[in-house]
Amino acid sequence: MAERTAEIDVDGTPEDVWVLVGDFGGIAGWMPGMESCRLEGENRILDTMGMTITEKLIARDDATRAITYAIVDGVPIESHEATITVTPTGSGSRVTWVVDAAPDEMADLMQGVYQCSLEALKAHVEG
Repeated sequence: MAERTAEIDVDGTPEDVWVLVGDFGGIAGWMPGMESCRLEGENRILDTMGMTITEKLIARDDATRAITYAIVDGVPIESHEATITVTPTGSGSRVTWVVDAAPDEMADLMQGVYQCSLEALKAHVEG
């Protein structure tokens, strides 16, 4: 397994950014390529690029502004767990998306996807 990190600074309060990031079912509102997202219990079902991906919510902590989930179906991956965290920085926020995945090549791929997604989140927040 390999761990990779994507991160970005956003000109928005941690509280405002957390409203978006902490909404497990709202990712389609800011992540590129998401055609739809629906919740089924602790799972979110994503339709993207001709695939249906199931992710399971592992933990959500409003106090630390962190959400952890795992891909459980729909992607050829041995294991996947990711955590998105929103922390204060200066007058804005830093959003960090850490992924631990196997095989290692999937961690590299996910890091690229997550970095592009964070750039889209930044554009969404900053308008």
